[in-house]
Amino acid sequence: MKKKNLPIFDDVEITGVAAEGKALARVNDCVVFVPYCVPGDHVRLQVTKKKHNYMEARVLEFLTYSPDRTAPRCPHFGECGGCKWQILPYQKQLMYKQQQVVDNLTRIGKLELPDISPILGSAEIYEYRNKLEFSFADRKYVSWDTIHAAGGLDKLDLSYGLGFHIPGCFDKVLDIEQCHLMPDINNRIRNFIRSYCRQHGMSFYNEHEHSGTMRNIILRSNAKGELMLIVVFAEELTEPTRLLLEQLRDTFPQIRSLMYVVNQKLNDTIADLDVQCFAGDDHLIETMEDLSFRVGPKSFYQTNTRQAYELYKVVRNFANLSGNELVYDLYTGTGTIANFVARQSKRVIGIEYVPEAIEDAKVNSQINGIDNTLFFAGDMKDILTNDFVDTYGRPDVIITDPPRAGMHEDVINTILNAAPRRIVYVSCNPATQARDLQMLDHDYRITKVQPVDMFPHTHHCENVVLLEQR
Repeated sequence: MKKKNLPIFDDVEITGVAAEGKALARVNDCVVFVPYCVPGDHVRLQVTKKKHNYMEARVLEFLTYSPDRTAPRCPHFGECGGCKWQILPYQKQLMYKQQQVVDNLTRIGKLELPDISPILGSAEIYEYRNKLEFSFADRKYVSWDTIHAAGGLDKLDLSYGLGFHIPGCFDKVLDIEQCHLMPDINNRIRNFIRSYCRQHGMSFYNEHEHSGTMRNIILRSNAKGELMLIVVFAEELTEPTRLLLEQLRDTFPQIRSLMYVVNQKLNDTIADLDVQCFAGDDHLIETMEDLSFRVGPKSFYQTNTRQAYELYKVVRNFANLSGNELVYDLYTGTGTIANFVARQSKRVIGIEYVPEAIEDAKVNSQINGIDNTLFFAGDMKDILTNDFVDTYGRPDVIITDPPRAGMHEDVINTILNAAPRRIVYVSCNPATQARDLQMLDHDYRITKVQPVDMFPHTHHCENVVLLEQR
């Protein structure tokens, strides 16, 4: 159907929340998904997509606002695509996340559940992230509303953007002045880099032509407030880029680790590239209880440091270790969970796809004096086989924390053959978790469920499930 024929609905009440942070309404028994609304809003809608059993729409006008709506703190709300639930009070966010966990486990997994524990909210709802990535663009994105307010495209300076990619658009970057997800020092560093590069004529990246010097920056921090800055160039280090790094080193003493990467590929990932240390250390140290964790430029570490500790305590509690168990920690990353439970275990075996992460996991065991861990790098379905279990021992407990896509069917079958007494399943996607739990349901029953909010103001939710043999 052509866009000009798509209908307008004059007075629609938003009644719920849906996937991907969108809101939900019903018109003539058809579900309508709408961004940037909250239940209780009354809106005038323009349908943007019409399918057989649902529609998508955008708001033309707010007729009345919901009593639950709050003002967004971020000046970029509605444009960058992140933090879509800023307009909901935090307690309401938690309520809807809890309901999403229940809905996924019951509707997708069709699982019999115990009473689900109340979701653990985050103590920090702003400045809670320890990692963000920003992209350069030689032409920054502006919305139609911004163009209209300025009186036309020719009234705007569209050069030199440094910010977030617009959702679904690899080549459009929204210039960011202020982001509340990390402490303000990160804003000052990012804005300094943009200003310095403009003043010194350094070119920003063009995704279509694959040209320009400045490509990305990655900022990481630890609980002490120490920073790692990784600057990604699209060409080998030159005198201007070296001078930029020197300026950053001299201007921001908070940067404990100043790194750079040369990326001349067609994608932004640095996982397969060499990272050079320009100044300071090549890692940060994060602490949890009496443990220290080495976090390198490619390391995976939960992005909400303080809430990660709460999550890991749930995992340790669910595992219910006495000190005599062989534990498998699947998708171990840098071994944070493996080392966190090692002192309550006989032995912990961690498996992870990224070789650099496994090297960090080994170092993390060494610096903490932990000698009962063993780590393997490789594709999970290729490493975790029946032969592997026969060689290294049948686990008493399996802890699994897979990526959003969940576990491969071969991995689930190996887990079933290994027949651990308990499985602790940590998930950042309760929908794929529900699918996997359904495959385990014949042999295991769910005895505990604990949602954990790691990402305030977003629809994302972690969920921890304990399974015990039937």
